[in-house]
Amino acid sequence: MAQTRNLVLIPARMASSRLPGKPLMDIAGLPMIVHVLRRGEEAGIGRVAVATDTPEIAAAVEAHGGKAVMTRADHPSGSDRIFEALEKLDPTGEAEIIVNLQGDFPTITPDNIRDVLAPLADPAVDIATLAAEIHTEEESISPSVVKAVGTSLGGKRMRALYFTRATAPHGDGPRYHHIGLYAYRRAALERFVKLPPSPLEQQEKLEQLRALEADMRIDITVVDTVPRGVDTAPDLETARRILSKR
Repeated sequence: MAQTRNLVLIPARMASSRLPGKPLMDIAGLPMIVHVLRRGEEAGIGRVAVATDTPEIAAAVEAHGGKAVMTRADHPSGSDRIFEALEKLDPTGEAEIIVNLQGDFPTITPDNIRDVLAPLADPAVDIATLAAEIHTEEESISPSVVKAVGTSLGGKRMRALYFTRATAPHGDGPRYHHIGLYAYRRAALERFVKLPPSPLEQQEKLEQLRALEADMRIDITVVDTVPRGVDTAPDLETARRILSKR
């Protein structure tokens, strides 16, 4: 896919119930949001911008040479925020694929960001995402680890059937840790943000179930490792240890 057809958008806001202000927290001499910006740029798949409602985040991004787009403060999700940013950045509709890169993934690798695009080579796929095989019982049973349940398409590809916080699927066999990085076809993102929250989405507290309940197809690239998200103070210290070695 041509780089000009891809747009990487990073939603970021200061409000966080467990770690307020985390986008600007220092990791190895840079604000966390700048690390995520750098990973997006290093992926080399297209334009990268941060979508935020906070002037301080925008200022930090721009001070390090990045692009920031101001969005409304009342968006219920990152998907809604990136859609507003998309319409501002690309009103003529040149971008065909929009990557939603979480703003709290400072340790994600550029390879993983590139990996999310592969399923969209199939025109039947609306949304692409990532997962990694679970290797510990702790991950299998933890409700904070979202499990991707899918049918194998061969190689490192699956078609998503369900996402859940429960231990699933039951029985012997692999389980997969879902990684919250998404690539949308533009029309799919537009349709998605206009859909009302679905029953299973509300029950599981998982936004991607809205797409499955609306018969949108989500395919998964299986990768080797799970990037460290930063949701708590211990997560932040882990990211600092990892990135201080780079």
